[in-house]
Amino acid sequence: MSTPTLKQAPVNEFSRIHGLGAFRPDVIVSNEDVCQWIESSDEWIRQRTGIVTRHRADKGTSVVDMAELAGRDALSHAGIDGSELDAVIVSTVTHPFATPSAAAQVADRLGATPAPAYDVSAACAGYCYGIAQADALVRSGAAKYVLVVGVEKLSDFIDNTERTISFLLGDGAGAVVVGPSDTPGIGPSVWGSDGSKSGAIGMTHSMLEIRELSLAAEADGELPASVLAERETKLWPTLRQDGQTVFRWAVWEMAKAAQQALDAAGVTAEDLSAFVPHQANMRIIDEMAKQLKLPESVVIARDIADAGNTSAASIPLATHRLLAEHPELSGKLSLQIGFGAGLVFGAQVVVLP
Repeated sequence: MSTPTLKQAPVNEFSRIHGLGAFRPDVIVSNEDVCQWIESSDEWIRQRTGIVTRHRADKGTSVVDMAELAGRDALSHAGIDGSELDAVIVSTVTHPFATPSAAAQVADRLGATPAPAYDVSAACAGYCYGIAQADALVRSGAAKYVLVVGVEKLSDFIDNTERTISFLLGDGAGAVVVGPSDTPGIGPSVWGSDGSKSGAIGMTHSMLEIRELSLAAEADGELPASVLAERETKLWPTLRQDGQTVFRWAVWEMAKAAQQALDAAGVTAEDLSAFVPHQANMRIIDEMAKQLKLPESVVIARDIADAGNTSAASIPLATHRLLAEHPELSGKLSLQIGFGAGLVFGAQVVVLP
């Protein structure tokens, strides 16, 4: 008896971004506010990072809340309903639960159930990782429309008194709807990792270490309340980075990855209308643009000045602002690249929605 031939989903030759959405929290934290916690100045922060303000969510606003609002905005821009989504991908490193995923809850709120939904943990490259997967899902025929959300509430995981990373970070969410296209709208993804540098950006404690420290604190229950309160604060995992290692890696290695993305897409820097790098540091952005030899006609996203570093939300938020300020870029080519903890990176050339 012969083995029957399996059916496979019909493929789509091309994909593109159909809609873009964003959510920015209302609380604005200035450099002067930050300097209440660290010994620094507005001038130093501006010169070293390019950051003037950052948005931070209030206590009652969660990662899921922000992702939902950005997702609704993207759906509206794309002109489709949540029930038409075939997959939901949420990139975040600040959802406070290992399980269930933020994506499953976002899918439910948007009316996408029973679409598959999952979280991606790729830090500042997470949005580009999500785009790579959405592009593959659409072109393989596994999905027609995929929602990709980059969202972070980094303010939950910082120690305001440390100087390596806390003053850089902000909160927010950006989202896109990826779907089929008659023409190429997303170039080949150039993505990868270098785990040998995993110590360059990370958390102060693992979940297991937190448990052990908590048990030790309970055993010392006779200590004064003030001592216990201080120990409780130190138990919470917060972010740290080796700034020089990250800066050198981002400047010298990520320009190479960005060029590879251009080459893979079959275009040159002269063909671009926009450049949207991860909003990590204005000096990194400027140096990458210099190494790529971007012509003056290319509009460079500099959302970091007002939003700070929002990790996975960085690129979609910066793209959203770019299009709001330069609507003439719609339909033009943009190079986007994310890079961060892992260390991980991802880049694509896309047609702006």
